[in-house]
Amino acid sequence: MSELAKITISSEEIVYFLRKNIQLKELYERILSQKIIEQASRERGITVTGEEIQAEAERVRREQRLEKAADTLAWLADRMVTPDEWEAGIRDRLLQKKLAKSLFERDIEKYFAQNKLDFDRVLLYQIIVNSDKVALEILFQIEEKEISFYEAAYLYNLDERRKYSCGYEGKLYRWNLKPDIAAIVFSSQPKQILGPLQTDIGYHLFMVEEVIPAQLDLATYQKICDRLFQEWLVGETNYWLRDRTN
Repeated sequence: MSELAKITISSEEIVYFLRKNIQLKELYERILSQKIIEQASRERGITVTGEEIQAEAERVRREQRLEKAADTLAWLADRMVTPDEWEAGIRDRLLQKKLAKSLFERDIEKYFAQNKLDFDRVLLYQIIVNSDKVALEILFQIEEKEISFYEAAYLYNLDERRKYSCGYEGKLYRWNLKPDIAAIVFSSQPKQILGPLQTDIGYHLFMVEEVIPAQLDLATYQKICDRLFQEWLVGETNYWLRDRTN
């Protein structure tokens, strides 16, 4: 333990570690992306105030249940981050949100109208087992009302998370599913059992609890804004990377 306490890590060692594990480019691109955000924000006069940073910091404290200042300092120390660095990171994230809104706010309704099917959702339950025979037996038991889908999900699911949530997958967009599965799921009726369908992870039985038609609510608005912004940022980053190599 005393020997470990003497170990130090230099910035050069960090860079070498990233290089030898072929991870440096990914970090470089993230830093470059932040510089692009900074430049684009300056050009548009977009800033983040101290009050906005403090409000977001308070939200994070509540989310992490950090009731006392000492709790926050301990939480940050465990992550090897100073309070100033934490606030700088909050500022960067808020700046990105403001820039995204400035760039794409006027395009969101049009994008939604053109891609409305993508934003349909299903409230989906799923059972995954490793045998076609087992999946068919479960399906038979459910159809004969010997067992409910939720009970079967608890008893048979291979994945522990699905097991203890009785198969609940959540409210999923069309793009959250593989295209062939999405086509079947989104054309089904509520409570209809679908499958077995085979994938590389096993044999699936699905049940759609509810189909939720697309609507431009706050969550969908933000998803579209994030998607458009990320597409723009990737394009800008790739442009600067090409320019660097030419």
